[in-house]
Amino acid sequence: QVQLVESGGGLVQAGGSLRLSCAASGRTASTYAMGWFRQAPGKEREFVAAISRSGGVTYYADSVKGRFTISRDNAKNTVYLQMNSLKPEDTAVYYCAAGVTARAMSIRTSIEYEYWGQGTQVTVSS
Repeated sequence: QVQLVESGGGLVQAGGSLRLSCAASGRTASTYAMGWFRQAPGKEREFVAAISRSGGVTYYADSVKGRFTISRDNAKNTVYLQMNSLKPEDTAVYYCAAGVTARAMSIRTSIEYEYWGQGTQVTVSS
């Protein structure tokens, strides 16, 4: 079992920055890949970013590439999502997820992740 708790969401103006954190517990952090997904009102949950177990490989959705950075600190059992140059279309509930058996070829798909946090709201005003 892995428990995940997100924090760092809030209201920010377009062009601003936020850093999301996801604290994990219950299992050694280096045994699972981590991902961030988001869901806007009326839309399906979509992939944002993911990071390999060691932190050596990262993956991004095209919509956030160059603006968002995912990182992890396995010693602190925490994964981060640094979000810069935020746009109103980034407004959503952001979820972190842990995938014990996640495979690189499908790490962008939500079914690869067994554990999910409760989500944190990010609102970007224009």
